[in-house]
Amino acid sequence: MDNPAGRVLLQGLYWLGWLIVFLGTFMINHFDLFGLRQVYLRLRNREYTELGFRTPYFYLFLRHPIMLGFIIAFWTTPVMTVGHLLFSAATTAYILIAIQLEERDLVRLFGEQYQEYRRKTSMLIPQPPKK
Repeated sequence: MDNPAGRVLLQGLYWLGWLIVFLGTFMINHFDLFGLRQVYLRLRNREYTELGFRTPYFYLFLRHPIMLGFIIAFWTTPVMTVGHLLFSAATTAYILIAIQLEERDLVRLFGEQYQEYRRKTSMLIPQPPKK
């Protein structure tokens, strides 16, 4: 992109995407998400306990903020090469499939509580929750 303002805007969106990913992981427990809590508990000879279902800040407005952050980061580039386009399209398709599998597991794990959350909260487009 030759437009300096457009380049700055796209770079800002790129970093916003990664910030959403980073903050989203900490909102649901970064250390548990990446297996670090499990390792720590094992080293301390403690039993792993589920953290339970919670909807901290971003999760009040959409069910998958981490995935939205990845999509934003992958698609915002000042220079869209064929390789980057293929990467962005493939990872977006992977994310959309993974969300379906994850939601199936979350319904199995949390039952009606997650079903209600699904009814009230958008999957990838931030919006106020339905009453």
